Amino acid sequence: MGTITLKQAAAWCGGTVQEKYAQVSFFGACNDSRNIREGQLFVALQGQRDGHEFIPAALKGGAAAVLCSRCEGDYPAIVVEDTRKALGDIARQERLRMGMKVVGVTGSVGKSTTKEMIAAVLGSTFAVRKTPANHNNDIGMPMAVLGMPEDTQVAVLEMGMNHFREIAYLSAIAKPDVAVIVNIGTMHIEHLGSQEGILEAKLEILEGMSRGTIVLNGDDALLKQVHKRPDIAKVYFGSEDPRCDVRGSNIDANAQGLSLTVESAAGSFPVQLSLEGKHFVSDALAAVAVGLEMGVSPDNIAKSLGAFRNMDGRQEMLSVNGYTIIKDCYNAGPESMAAALAVLGSKPGRRIAVLGDMLELGDCAAAEHYRVGRIAAENAQLVLAYGPNSGRVMSGAVTGGMSESHTMAFEDRDALVAALKRLAKPGDVLLFKGSHGMHMELALEGFLGKEE
Repeated sequence: MGTITLKQAAAWCGGTVQEKYAQVSFFGACNDSRNIREGQLFVALQGQRDGHEFIPAALKGGAAAVLCSRCEGDYPAIVVEDTRKALGDIARQERLRMGMKVVGVTGSVGKSTTKEMIAAVLGSTFAVRKTPANHNNDIGMPMAVLGMPEDTQVAVLEMGMNHFREIAYLSAIAKPDVAVIVNIGTMHIEHLGSQEGILEAKLEILEGMSRGTIVLNGDDALLKQVHKRPDIAKVYFGSEDPRCDVRGSNIDANAQGLSLTVESAAGSFPVQLSLEGKHFVSDALAAVAVGLEMGVSPDNIAKSLGAFRNMDGRQEMLSVNGYTIIKDCYNAGPESMAAALAVLGSKPGRRIAVLGDMLELGDCAAAEHYRVGRIAAENAQLVLAYGPNSGRVMSGAVTGGMSESHTMAFEDRDALVAALKRLAKPGDVLLFKGSHGMHMELALEGFLGKEE
């Protein structure tokens, strides 16, 4: 396990440290005093609360040292002007020191699942580490890098963003050898103006690359137009365009899972996944493309994807109290909402869509929620919508042919849960989905009687 001394970290980020603490070392970093682990660096960030308030608790919890902008006691500390920037600087230098290969993953929809699939495929051949859960921003990704053991051969790093220049910042830290753009959707269009703006923001991932390969979705109209830097190779994956370097064919999606045939320069081989829905095809093909690019054998790729299980909260299939529940509460945008509703529509029995708002859609919000309502009407017998845009979902469902008595709009979660308890019956299939900020997992817990 590699450790970093305060003297070394201070040199990397332009900070200062008292000489008596210069040789104190840490492994990993954390910005939450409640979750600090023995030997980590506590990062005092300025958020809704000033992180400096929690330094005593972090030290008591086992922090080896503190990264701060002011020192209010006698303890091991690196003092800097900007703790966020210093965290990134330290992570950038540690990534270079370790010398592992880095795969950077971004996209509008499915990037977390793709990151997990890539890590699974590469894990069959290399010592792989990845960004955990939602550690894909300017705080989480650097902390993930600092927590990677010395034996890491490949780091798979997810990169998220809401605004321009955020991916550029992450790419400058990660310096990817392979970059993956899963797709260009409409999430975060509120801040980026258009899909072309979203494409521009995603392509910032190239800025941290000096060489390597970019892996792109060849079925995405905008990604087909990506310019080619002469020092960066370009590999396309997809199932619609026959010119793709890694192609999926013979696709079959059913209740038993997803099967397809992969065709590439390495030959043709079958892949079977325990996932429902054709929307997972592009995620799997991206993982195949990265695996082949990095020398993983087709046999190991197929075995890894066959054993793959998705992360908690991402289209989990649950059987509870006689109900079949599709728990897809992690996040939502128009594309992923349509895909989840298609999975719901493939299920036998009475189907209930419990849909939270999709956030950060800006001027597109009204139209996209209305469109989701129409799609829901095609795939469910009952639609319960929750959030400020729930009325638009309800209107879309009615326009799509659903009776007004079978669709409802709620702005109060407790009222939603109460209605669901009254209407749902054992044997029903329920989809719970919405943007992360809508916390649809709480609606599910309330329905199952697990609320606090």
